Amino acid sequence: MSEDFLYFLWQFQYFQKTNLQTAGGEALQILAVGLRNTNAGPDFLNGRVLIDGLEWVGNVEMHLRSSDWHRHTHTHDRAYDSVILHVVWENDAVIERPDGSLVPTLALKPLTSLLLLQKYRALLDSREVIPCARQFEGVPELQKRSMLDRALLQRLQRKAATVHEMLARNQQDWEETTYQLLAQNFGFKINAEPMLRLAQGLPLKVLLKHRDNLTQLEALLLGQSGLLTNAPGADDYSMVLEREYAFLATKYGVNSHQLRAHEWKFLRLRPANFPTVRLAQLATLIQQQTSFFSLFIHADTVPQLSNVLHVQQSDYWRKHYLFQKESAVKVPALGKTSVENIIINTVVPLLVAYSEARDNRSFLDKAMGFLEQLPTEKNHVTEVWETLGQSAKNAFDSQAVIELYTHFCQPKHCLSCTIGTTLLRHS
Repeated sequence: MSEDFLYFLWQFQYFQKTNLQTAGGEALQILAVGLRNTNAGPDFLNGRVLIDGLEWVGNVEMHLRSSDWHRHTHTHDRAYDSVILHVVWENDAVIERPDGSLVPTLALKPLTSLLLLQKYRALLDSREVIPCARQFEGVPELQKRSMLDRALLQRLQRKAATVHEMLARNQQDWEETTYQLLAQNFGFKINAEPMLRLAQGLPLKVLLKHRDNLTQLEALLLGQSGLLTNAPGADDYSMVLEREYAFLATKYGVNSHQLRAHEWKFLRLRPANFPTVRLAQLATLIQQQTSFFSLFIHADTVPQLSNVLHVQQSDYWRKHYLFQKESAVKVPALGKTSVENIIINTVVPLLVAYSEARDNRSFLDKAMGFLEQLPTEKNHVTEVWETLGQSAKNAFDSQAVIELYTHFCQPKHCLSCTIGTTLLRHS
């Protein structure tokens, strides 16, 4: 049992309300459940009830047991003086206000349907990766679509919040923030964290001073990564880069932020995804673009973005995955799937954050449009949903099912999910 279940019962009034009484035997009628409070203080605000014919307006507090009121030290917290009703699962204590008056209590356990409780426990105890997998087919399409749209919006807002945090650290510099976000996503999850730290320690303004020299851009990025210093058996090109980095790093004072080679992951990565190759591709992209922020904000179509992001690294990195290790086959450019991944995880969150910052819905609409233009992502999460008949048609859908799986199904937040509550409400 959890307080979330109590919130669900109270909010939707899924309990027996005929001849309702408080624990003290007073006649009770619920006029308004109030608004759910997610901040400090009582759980529902501005509720309305009739107790023995007298109307009360105020807040509603909820606990599994009445005695939790004392355990949470509400007695001496003035924020709880306005509580007009204490809703609990089990009533095991009499609760008094500081002035000695009793807090009316309603116990829900004897009023709740056993079938509803069994269905709730079945969801919590489910061993399926999607707790409602066995009942999912019976959920109306309208409820499924409603929840997927909500999950997508939550995902976009959560990612936009990360952009806003990054923006605050960068003193509201959108260009620097875009560069850091792009660099992070060039790490493609497994190396995202060191990529971000590299970008934070090597400002874009430094790199832009050397846009006309790709060798120097590679020297700065690969040198700052620590992968250049630790390159085994240096060849001519790596020695050139090392000399360039030594000079430029001292000139710009970025040495103290240099990463170490052991911070990067190569194991189980396809060579085309090695961080050395990704850094070389990022260097080429920086050479080709004067403003990532302007590009991403003003692009109108996915093909327009794809054409720019589909970069081919320098000659050396077309033949090498690592220093002094020439590849038997040509090292590919940034691939179609990788480009789509960057649009989903860099361009879309940036547009949503910018939409919020400027209070301009058009940028949010553009972000949604990009997701609808992009093909669905293929991973174990989308495959799980496909087995339930919920196939994603595009990235709009795949991002939604990923959010639903990660932030609702896995932690079993079924009571916060429209699909879960629909199943319970039909008990």
